[in-house]
Amino acid sequence: MRIALAAPLTPLHVADGAPFASFTTFQDISPLPQLVIPAQMMDVGLDLFIEAFGEFSNTGTPTLSLGVWFNGAAGGAPASILAQSSVITTASGVTGVPWHLMWRGRLRATGSAGSFQGAGTLDLGSSLTAFNTSVPIPVTKALRTVTVDTTVARAVGVGAAWGTSSASNTITCNYLSVLAAS
Repeated sequence: MRIALAAPLTPLHVADGAPFASFTTFQDISPLPQLVIPAQMMDVGLDLFIEAFGEFSNTGTPTLSLGVWFNGAAGGAPASILAQSSVITTASGVTGVPWHLMWRGRLRATGSAGSFQGAGTLDLGSSLTAFNTSVPIPVTKALRTVTVDTTVARAVGVGAAWGTSSASNTITCNYLSVLAAS
């Protein structure tokens, strides 16, 4: 009989992440230090539940996509995107608008060609008081299964991509929690 144990990856972040600006390719926006899954935890059946929220500000109406990533070497950039939203046109000239993301997945295979299958949602605000866009992540059935390398410890986190690079287009992750159950 298998007994499942669940615990959040540590350290538990107690401060907001840095605001990120001036980029257009998917990048890590997680608070530091990175959350790392030890290799010995990565067994078939490992469940990950990732929840993150934060805020964004912009000028004009740039597009934005958010998602979760895995498989970046500890301290490195995301290598495998577990789930990413569609490209969403944001409200114009906003400050401190909230976003909230949740994703849950299960490790289906291990090794250098292991795989996670999962799904989640992204709620993107249109003002300080309203979420008007709720979208599934990932955006297609085919993207729900992602090949990953589980042979060594791997970082996991949340990422984003702006459609327009501008110092006024900023995004901050205020909270990131990764619950691992094996």
